[in-house]
Amino acid sequence: MSAFPSPPPSPRRARGGISDGGEERLRFFDRLVKNMCWAKAEIVPGRHPERWRKDSAGNIVCKRFCNCQGCLCFEYDHIVPFSKGGESTVENCQILQTRVNRYKSNRDEVDKTLLKGYSCDVNFTDRELDVIEMAVYGDVIRPGKACRCRSVAEMLGNFKATNRMPPCKIE
Repeated sequence: MSAFPSPPPSPRRARGGISDGGEERLRFFDRLVKNMCWAKAEIVPGRHPERWRKDSAGNIVCKRFCNCQGCLCFEYDHIVPFSKGGESTVENCQILQTRVNRYKSNRDEVDKTLLKGYSCDVNFTDRELDVIEMAVYGDVIRPGKACRCRSVAEMLGNFKATNRMPPCKIE
């Protein structure tokens, strides 16, 4: 017998679902729904669509910055809030900048211009997005343009890269 007693089983809600007359509603979006939700979001012109999208308020967000705080961060949001019967389906999913999603909370039918008013008031230049993408992914991929990050050893001349992709010249 263990010196520590086993914790009691978690209630259904804590595991991410609510039981409605014997049927469990899933609270969170699964990976497939998230992928489809990302795919249906507006593409950022001139940016790699698997890395960058626009949220429902028109804010640019980065796929690597999911569930964090910041101007390029986002969350998967229930259009019709879960608390008001909204399901965790692709039809009821949208990406929203974290700050905007926190404002929206459990409201439904919020006007897009109102959502935009709660967005971070930062507009990144292409060069700034390139630097962020380089830091996050190690390379920059844009339609018609791709480059990779050089290692310190390569910059010092101690290493010759075998990767045929040219190094970026971000200064």
